[in-house]
Amino acid sequence: MFDPNSRYLGVAGYTAIDRRGRMVTVIPAPDKPEQALLGLHRRTDGQRLDHLAFHYLADPAGYWRICELSDVMLPDALAEARDIPIPVKAD
Repeated sequence: MFDPNSRYLGVAGYTAIDRRGRMVTVIPAPDKPEQALLGLHRRTDGQRLDHLAFHYLADPAGYWRICELSDVMLPDALAEARDIPIPVKAD
């Protein structure tokens, strides 16, 4: 169900009934990872978080790490941010 590099891989889920009465599997958000700050990136027009993640982390799908370090749930919350905190690349 999840990519082998996903932070959700191995997180225990549970079943619940949604508002329509369907049985669904719920995967809770994993604990926030400990990350060190590499520095701040001054964003320019048109830069997306997946581009920054590829540049700094060598993983375009690692944009979530930038969001976690910024303490935001959705990438759009950083849309107007001028300085973006960048985490140290994980080994």
